[in-house]
Amino acid sequence: MAAPQKKLLFCTAGLLSLACALGAAAALGTQLWVRGTILCTTGALLVNASGPELHKFIGHIQYGLFSGQRVRQCGLGGRPFQFSFFPDLLRIIPASIHVSVILFCTVLIVFALVGAGFFMFNAFGSPYETLHGPIGLYLWSFISCSCGCLIMILFSSEVKIHHLSEKIANFKEGTFTFKTHSEQFANSFWTILVCSLVHFLNTLLIRLAGFEFPFSKSKDSGTITGAVDLMY
Repeated sequence: MAAPQKKLLFCTAGLLSLACALGAAAALGTQLWVRGTILCTTGALLVNASGPELHKFIGHIQYGLFSGQRVRQCGLGGRPFQFSFFPDLLRIIPASIHVSVILFCTVLIVFALVGAGFFMFNAFGSPYETLHGPIGLYLWSFISCSCGCLIMILFSSEVKIHHLSEKIANFKEGTFTFKTHSEQFANSFWTILVCSLVHFLNTLLIRLAGFEFPFSKSKDSGTITGAVDLMY
């Protein structure tokens, strides 16, 4: 492939990696990972609420990786409550999974920035070592894509399998019991998904630039080896 085209592909991949790093950093600090509604089952059972009356007992919850907020509804109007995962909720959440999600988010940001730098280096410089060349570009993109996938898997398991929303909703609630009425992943979670897809796209751009995948044997080397074997 011509040099100007390679520069264009590498600049595109570098800008995409930089955008992913900035997007992941923004997602890390927001409260837009999960949105949902919580039902005050105790209050609803006390008055035997059903139909339109049930809406008086449905509150809202929204949280990220560090903090969030909930609005509890128990028939007397909404009462907002701000909470923080550290150190308030560490006793009731799966702390190891939660810390792992934050750690992989940090690794994703770091390697996305590293990948962006090396993409730009390969666009405007000349690769002089293996990790500055095509194998390095595959490596940074693979690590970033893998971290994004691990973030989604771990956080999904924390929310769905460990019922994170219900644990947060019932935090410091002695009298009333809350149950998740509905929940969905919000913008920050889908930002991580987009970052993973972008880094996978970057590997295709590297291949499109004319670089072979790592550890792949070329046909010429196989032909030469076969000819040498026939000589002996």
